[in-house]
Amino acid sequence: MLAATGPATEEPPVSVFPPMPLAEWADTKETLHRFLQVVGKLRLANAPRRNHWWHIPFHLTGRGLTTRPMGFDPVFAVDLDLVDHRLEVAVADGRRASFPLPGLSVAAFYRQLLDTLATLGLPATVDIPVPFDLADRTPFAEDEHHASYDRDRVTRYWVVLGQVAQVLEEFAGRSYAKTSPVHHFWHTFDLAVTRFSDRRVEQPDTVDPVTREAYSHEVISAGFWFGDDQVPEPAFYSYTAPEPPGLVEEPLRPAAARWIDSRGAHLALLPYDDVRTAADPRGVVLDFLESAYAAGARRAGWDLAALRCPTAPEPR
Repeated sequence: MLAATGPATEEPPVSVFPPMPLAEWADTKETLHRFLQVVGKLRLANAPRRNHWWHIPFHLTGRGLTTRPMGFDPVFAVDLDLVDHRLEVAVADGRRASFPLPGLSVAAFYRQLLDTLATLGLPATVDIPVPFDLADRTPFAEDEHHASYDRDRVTRYWVVLGQVAQVLEEFAGRSYAKTSPVHHFWHTFDLAVTRFSDRRVEQPDTVDPVTREAYSHEVISAGFWFGDDQVPEPAFYSYTAPEPPGLVEEPLRPAAARWIDSRGAHLALLPYDDVRTAADPRGVVLDFLESAYAAGARRAGWDLAALRCPTAPEPR
């Protein structure tokens, strides 16, 4: 048995949620986000369609992210190993090919991926090869500007995703409502889980196809993102759509949580730093998610008692 060595310290134990300030990896995040959009659009073109776009997000692995199997003849998958920092393409017949991620611009990544797919005889086209819903819409093949890749920060991003995913899985299991997988969306770069009611939402003809499918029914969604121009810090969030009247009058827990304006609606927001420095980070997140869910469900008229699993806490 190995004994611990080194001087004693009075510092508090390291949180399961390590520090992740946006300013320290913003350039890397912008590059990685575009890498994920390239691979995500490949998944979009080659995976069977699922309701609410559940076929397109990434799922977590023990070392990073995966598209999951896609295609038909042959079946293949694309994985991003965020520990060794490589992209790997695996074909069902046993063939594999990979390349390193550090040092690549978005354009170089795009070319390398398409070349790798073509070498394996796999579909090597990406429909609409420009970023989705990002301010800089430079086509992937022309984007030499985004080329930052901090290995340590990328691995930490994956570690945070893994910790958050476990909390979201526990939260998801507390409800009998129709519930999405816990999955990582490449367009918004967030990790999310969504509960649905059985009530359809009437939408005007002007609603775009993406929104129409995502919000076909009433939803209460919960998740985590790493920060952006609007909220420049990582945070846990929840929203109810359509937003019921009086939602922001509902209390949130803990005290650090708040309602914020977001594109004409409201988000329940809990800063990541208030979670990771807490004595019980997991418990704080679950309490926040429960308070935001109960707020939306009460105001929208969901049957909280009927949807609650027997092992879940009573809503309050």
